[in-house]
Amino acid sequence: MTNANETATSYDNPFGKLPDHLLVEIFIRIPVNDWAKVSCVKKQWANVFQGERFTALYISRHILALDDGMDEIVGHTYLFLKEQLEVSTMPPPSTILHGTIIDQFIACGKSRERAHELASSIWLAVIDNLEEDERTFHLLKRLAREGNVFLPFPYSRSNKVLWRIFEKLFTDFRDCLNYVDYCDLMASAKSRFQPIPSFWLGY
Repeated sequence: MTNANETATSYDNPFGKLPDHLLVEIFIRIPVNDWAKVSCVKKQWANVFQGERFTALYISRHILALDDGMDEIVGHTYLFLKEQLEVSTMPPPSTILHGTIIDQFIACGKSRERAHELASSIWLAVIDNLEEDERTFHLLKRLAREGNVFLPFPYSRSNKVLWRIFEKLFTDFRDCLNYVDYCDLMASAKSRFQPIPSFWLGY
């Protein structure tokens, strides 16, 4: 049932009559700690915060710092990749996921270089926002070991992405590595990067 305050907002205030797509553009500029207050004003507004478009645009502009014609697509791609890595019981190989993302951006008219740049930014953002749990630990180990696959540009993952994977394994998940894992991953890292940061060294 609509309360008196909501009815007044809808009929007396032109702001209350704005369509959802305009509300999204306004609300993504509101600080996160104010979302609950705004959601209480009107049921329609609360629903906007729960919509996929709002989530995608917020991620694109605040996590990936984009604000162009690709921002919604990039946000949805971030959500797709994060879901594949976090939720899927058997995530596809990273090469397939990366290739799918690259093809999507090229199909949207982006150059190979821009598609690779966007895909790399999404990978980095997703890796930085994964939960620090056992599942992520095993996922990162798998991603590190997949890095040997050679693919032509732009389908190869960037060195920045591979560096971040190893960095998280040797810092955030260092205590989870056994000696065999550590030696195997360190050898793999040394084959790709020189010099190796000193804080990665030592088991």
